[in-house]
Amino acid sequence: RHPVTLNPFYMDTREVSNREYHQFCMATGHKLPEFWGMEIYKSGLDFPDHPVVGVSQFNAREYAEWAGKRLPTEAEWEYAARAGMEEISYPYGEKAEKSRARFNDPLAEKGPVKCASYAPNDFGLYDMSGNAWEWVSDWFSEDYYRESAESNPMGPPEGSFRVLRGGGWHSGPGCTSLHHRNALPTHGVDMAGGFRCVKEISNTPR
Repeated sequence: RHPVTLNPFYMDTREVSNREYHQFCMATGHKLPEFWGMEIYKSGLDFPDHPVVGVSQFNAREYAEWAGKRLPTEAEWEYAARAGMEEISYPYGEKAEKSRARFNDPLAEKGPVKCASYAPNDFGLYDMSGNAWEWVSDWFSEDYYRESAESNPMGPPEGSFRVLRGGGWHSGPGCTSLHHRNALPTHGVDMAGGFRCVKEISNTPR
């Protein structure tokens, strides 16, 4: 645990959807996500309001730039997910609750649910826990928190993996906690890997 001070920013209230990502692909000629068209992962235009999955951190950054935004830093993501509450483990309280987030349920159908299917946190942000893992901009380092800057930390200057936060539909409850960190290569994809974007405060909010 360590103190962090951040400049203000806007964050998308929802994860980027299949419909939104498809618009980006059509406008830019970008390749569709890895699992596009696979019903089991709710990927494709048959599920327009589900979070896009199967995108790499590189893909996510390209979308964010196209949309006039960027990926959040890891510190920004956690601040937004906590919504001003320090002494909690999940965006909605101390214990994982299946009524509040989409995470591993052997009795449920596989794949994410529609964006914003659960109640938002106190900042009005949906699915900060579960549904789709969310890429952030930081390189991963296990020891970074011991040396990170207190003001607007940007992550290590280099690395082999990029950070994802929040857990996904197939994650165990502990992986959907506010402090859990995951990582994949920049071009790696996951069947529950998605993202949301942020904007500098000087820009007009979406």
